[in-house]
Amino acid sequence: MAETTNSIPGRGGIWERPNSLWEATAPPPPSLSTLKDSVQADVLVIGGGFTGLSAALHLVEAGKRPVVLEASELGRGASGRNNGQVIPTLTRPDPDDLVARFGPVDGERFVALVRDSASYLFDTVRRLGIDCAAEQAGWIQPAHTPGRIKISQRRVEQWGRRSADVELLDRARVRDLLGTDYYHGGWINRTGGHINPLALVRGLAAKAVQAGASVYVNSPALSVERRNERWVARTPEGEVTADALILGTNGYAAGVFPNIRTEVVPILSWQMATAPLGDNVRKTVIPGRQAMSDTHGDLRFMRWTADNRLVTGGALLIPVNGPERLKAIVGARLAEMFPQLAGVTFDYVWNGRIAMTTDYFPRVHRLGPNGFGWAGCNGRGVALSVSLGRELAHAAAGRDTRELALPFTEPTPLPFNSLLQRVGPLKLLQYRWNDSQEI
Repeated sequence: MAETTNSIPGRGGIWERPNSLWEATAPPPPSLSTLKDSVQADVLVIGGGFTGLSAALHLVEAGKRPVVLEASELGRGASGRNNGQVIPTLTRPDPDDLVARFGPVDGERFVALVRDSASYLFDTVRRLGIDCAAEQAGWIQPAHTPGRIKISQRRVEQWGRRSADVELLDRARVRDLLGTDYYHGGWINRTGGHINPLALVRGLAAKAVQAGASVYVNSPALSVERRNERWVARTPEGEVTADALILGTNGYAAGVFPNIRTEVVPILSWQMATAPLGDNVRKTVIPGRQAMSDTHGDLRFMRWTADNRLVTGGALLIPVNGPERLKAIVGARLAEMFPQLAGVTFDYVWNGRIAMTTDYFPRVHRLGPNGFGWAGCNGRGVALSVSLGRELAHAAAGRDTRELALPFTEPTPLPFNSLLQRVGPLKLLQYRWNDSQEI
């Protein structure tokens, strides 16, 4: 199936509706309208993805009246386009790195948030009864060279010291869990897993609205300012005035906060889903149905769906004819790892933006009086966003931020950000070189 998109009018151009597996299988969204009036709120939430909708739910539970502004339709940003892996770690920084950066108190609080983020997401799904094909089967990071076993050892040691449900895996154990002898060992975090991310977005929105939140779609924030000690956001046809503000747009950051928008580099990430595979094949490839992403910089990752599709993906230096090229590239990789997948066909190929930071640390900020936000998921946004949405809601509701897992820093805009976005894909060349080395 070739990639196709449908255009949706949006601020500064169009939003594309990806021809994704999630679009084809997620339950329908709740019926939502565009903001066409001036409304009052306790908290204004910009961004209707995981962060914003998690925040809205927690705000309602705290007795606050949130208004959520989504620039397009639900899930048109990264929350509805990703692979759906629920991973309770960061991409590069380990627990000791977070403590070294943020200090022994704030750092350990944030480590605990990351450690518990997958369990918190799955617990929330179960508590609210959200239909999003959730499977808490665990997450495995196998090591693709003998030297990268050091990564596994370091992470198991550091997360294990903090009571995470982790285990170091030798080569034989990884072979049993994944069904391939390609890897040299690795580690597992049993609290991870996978979901249909678009279904989770829609489910969170439905529950937030049901609880009393106001969620508006196709309502981009054209401007945000402080007026009479309150936050005021203007949309094409309406206005929101609120006591507090939460920004949760990540890689699709609103231009009204340029310091945050320019401190991340949006990188295009491609996802793809095979045709349904028979049980005879499915049971030989990751038979325990865990999520998997390995130690390659040019990442290899995959997980199963309920109807036995393998959802995987990859990266491209140049996106020209991306779907067809990726089918060949990723198909060859799968066959290398799992000969039984030789000739596998792909029904869906789509993409979305990952918000990267140069040091792979997420950024959490104060935006002004009673204003809070974050950016820089670095490919770990599913679990992280839901938990950070909770913490940002607590802050906006008036809780002492010194008690929260919010390691605040000042925005650090990147010089020549637009140039970095253009040359960013070239980083893939370095990743591929490093992948061939014992580093």
